Amino acid sequence: MNRIESKWKELKKKGLKAFIAFITAGDPCLEDTYKIVLEMERQGADIIELGIPFSDPIADGPVIQASSNRALEKRTNLNKILLLVKDLRKKTDIPIVFLSYYNPIFHYGIEKFVEDAVKSGVDGVIVADLPPEEAKEIKIFSSKKGLDTIFLAAPTSLKERLHKIAEASTGFIYCVSVAGVTGARNSLAQSLKRRVVDIKKLTDRPVAVGFGISNIQTAKWVASFADGVIVGSAIVKVIQDNLEKKDLISKVGKLVKDLASAIHKA
Repeated sequence: MNRIESKWKELKKKGLKAFIAFITAGDPCLEDTYKIVLEMERQGADIIELGIPFSDPIADGPVIQASSNRALEKRTNLNKILLLVKDLRKKTDIPIVFLSYYNPIFHYGIEKFVEDAVKSGVDGVIVADLPPEEAKEIKIFSSKKGLDTIFLAAPTSLKERLHKIAEASTGFIYCVSVAGVTGARNSLAQSLKRRVVDIKKLTDRPVAVGFGISNIQTAKWVASFADGVIVGSAIVKVIQDNLEKKDLISKVGKLVKDLASAIHKA
C-alpha cells in the first residue's frame, strides 16, 4: 500500500475529506518550495501536488503560468525537483504527486522518469495533456514501480470516456470542475455535484475536484460531496503577492490552515 492509498484510508476512517494543495515547484525558488511543503503539511494539507514548470502550460490560467515562468527563470528543472523530493522525504511522509505536461517527462525519458520519481519518493503523477488512450507506456512502467497514474475527467467527458478514465486511474480521479484553464472562480456550477456523483457510480476510486476553487465557502461546498478538494491558484496567488517578503511562508500557511479546516469539517 503506497502513501496515497494509505492517506485515503486514514481519512475515510476518520470521516474526513482530503485537502490536496498545489504549488509550482521552484516558485519562488526551490528552497522556499521545500519550506512551503512542510508548512502546508503542518497546517493540514493531506496530499501535495508539485507542478513541474513548463514553458507552454496550456491548461493553466495566468496565476499558475506566471509561477511556472518564475520557476523557469530560476532554472528549475525535473532533475532538481526530484532532488527536492528526496530531501523532503528526510522530513515528511506526506503523499506527493507531480502534476506535469508530457513534454518534460518525454524529454527526460518515460521509463527513467518513473524509476527516478519512485526512488526520490514521488507517489503519483498527473500528466495534464496526456489522455488515457495515449498513456500506455507510462502506465506500464508506473504499474511495475508502484507510481500512481491520475487522469483528468473533464466537464465534457461522456459516460463511455469516464469509464476509460476510471479504469486507467490509480490513486484517485481528478475531476475538473469547469471547462477552461485553472484559476480562481467566484462560484462553481451546481451541476458539478451531479457529475461527481455520476463518476463515483463508475468506480471505487476516490474522486477529488480541482480548478476554480478559490475560497473557503467553495472548498467547503465541494467537500460536501467529493472525496477531496484540490486548491492551486489561490495558494499560488499568495506566493505571487508576497514575493521577497519575510512572511511568505506563514501567509501561505494561514490560507492552507483555513482551507484545511473548512474541508475537513465538511
